[in-house]
Amino acid sequence: MGVRYLLLVLCFCTQVQALTVHRLISDGAIIQRKQPVAFSGTSDAQTVSLWFNNTLIENVVVSDNRWCVILPPQEAGGPHSIKIDAEETLSINDVYFGDVYLASGQSNMELTMARVKEAYPRDVASANFPLIREFTVPDEYRFDGENNDYQGGQWKNATPENIEQLSAVAHYFARALFLSEGVPIGIINASLGGSPIEAWMSKAILTDYPEEISKGEYYADKDMVAATKQREQAAQNDWYQSLQENDLGLKNTPWFSPELSDDDWETLILPNNLPGTEYGFAGIWWLRKHVFLADLPNAPLTLRLGRVVDADEAFVNGVKVGNTTYQYPPRSYTVPVSALRKGDNVIALRVISNGGDTGFVPEKPYFLGNNKARLSLSGEWQYKVSLKTEQTPSTTFIRWKPMGLFNAMIAPATQYPISGILWYQGESNASHPADYSAKLTAMINHWRDRWQQPELPFFIVQLTNFMQRHAEPFDSSWARLRDQQYQTTLLDNTALVVTLDIGEWNDIHPVNKKEVGRRLALAAQHLVYKHDVIYTGPEVKSVIREGSAVIISFNAADDGLQANTSLNTSFAIAGDDNQFYWANVAITDNKVTLTHPDVSSPKTVRYAWGDNPAAGLYNRAGLPAPPFEQIIVTDLK
Repeated sequence: MGVRYLLLVLCFCTQVQALTVHRLISDGAIIQRKQPVAFSGTSDAQTVSLWFNNTLIENVVVSDNRWCVILPPQEAGGPHSIKIDAEETLSINDVYFGDVYLASGQSNMELTMARVKEAYPRDVASANFPLIREFTVPDEYRFDGENNDYQGGQWKNATPENIEQLSAVAHYFARALFLSEGVPIGIINASLGGSPIEAWMSKAILTDYPEEISKGEYYADKDMVAATKQREQAAQNDWYQSLQENDLGLKNTPWFSPELSDDDWETLILPNNLPGTEYGFAGIWWLRKHVFLADLPNAPLTLRLGRVVDADEAFVNGVKVGNTTYQYPPRSYTVPVSALRKGDNVIALRVISNGGDTGFVPEKPYFLGNNKARLSLSGEWQYKVSLKTEQTPSTTFIRWKPMGLFNAMIAPATQYPISGILWYQGESNASHPADYSAKLTAMINHWRDRWQQPELPFFIVQLTNFMQRHAEPFDSSWARLRDQQYQTTLLDNTALVVTLDIGEWNDIHPVNKKEVGRRLALAAQHLVYKHDVIYTGPEVKSVIREGSAVIISFNAADDGLQANTSLNTSFAIAGDDNQFYWANVAITDNKVTLTHPDVSSPKTVRYAWGDNPAAGLYNRAGLPAPPFEQIIVTDLK
């Protein structure tokens, strides 16, 4: 079966309507170079003509209101214009050919440059990459079949007016490739926060998981979905309305008022959690702090409140300066000069907790000020609970159900040739990691089949370090999920990007997306562009036992290994009793030797095994080793 025939099959899978073309073929598009591209859509006319730079490519007969024209492969460059003529005309301008990548997964892929602006202000302020463009796929789902096109979306270039809306990981990846390869780079960003892998899988590859198919198909009834949403939204509205009506902090003299006396409030050292709520708290609590300004500033100040669990409203001298409705975004509010006073100023915070832990995340920035001067807001605050209530009514996250995101966000893009796929997902599967590799392997093979590109490069971002570090060796579902991700790279043309060293223990959304993008680009330079670059950290070549010692040899370490931090709590070994001990570590060239006085005959070795392990082993290229667990079956002879 030829490529042209397969492309024609794809062409005739669109819904009937007036003259249309796939939304990915729109103004500002980046189209994959050196591959034929199917231009397809619908029309009520009898014939459709496709013009490329005023040259007629083909005039085709419309069949059952559908049309398709195959544009021959083009070299990198542009701008080009495309015109589609029927009884009406569609004009598509500013089109370039280059390399296109799909970026998919959950929130760490979705996270925009706006969220990392504080860490990389110059990258945002001076962004000037008009030939790096992203098409952000609308958040959609479907359970009763596949969509053929998107309901919205447009191509946006990486310039100051758009940069904050673009995926940070994808942008830094694209930027590195644009600078190294010199061709336009397009990103199709199909990602959704909180989504499990099953949501990105087709029904065709979930046959071994019939319960997952049932979960998805249950929501194929659109009337039932609408009723569920309406019922749950009404319960949520009632809960929040009750908070508003019963919050003591909003009655009489509001607790955000600077005139209120807080002398009888209790003291809390921030950042910290609300005391006495170890088993959860649902309701509202308020905090107040007095800060002294010797003079009024000439420009607005920033009120930086780290991260708050769950929601907050912030007031300065009774003026509301901002609010955030859920726990993950960093709190950064602009305080106008008009809200400030010379002398005493009162900052008041209203915190809503949905029923779990509530408080202020440590080791985040807390200040009032600007780039030149800052008043720390860590330390003593006064606090008081204004309302205790029942937990927030539950919500069904229908958009995360199996098959839904593949059908609506991935399937439409499979008509569009690409150079590779970036995958950053796994947090939502970390609690049940056992079958993740099997599912990801099946998904990769299926996506390659749907794109008709059996060798399509697939880049997997491994879960980063997160949560508290354990003092003793500790088994971890996050470690096992990482191992599942690593096992998936047994597939050809896949690469694992290790991020175990650039996370944040207190944030599931670490800021350092720049290094993630750089490491992804190294992998693409190897797999896609065939450059001779080191793109992976040290990987285990062999594990042998010599008496009571374990000797590990590593690949991708020809110039030797290096420890960027102490390895005293990085490697653990265990004997027959499966009791793990931190190993003594010695590095020689590309080998690591491990011993512990209480383990005379090691049987198992682990490296960087935990939620937030001490991962300090690198090659000379500065790339980290992935975590691993190995059963020792070979003795040195």
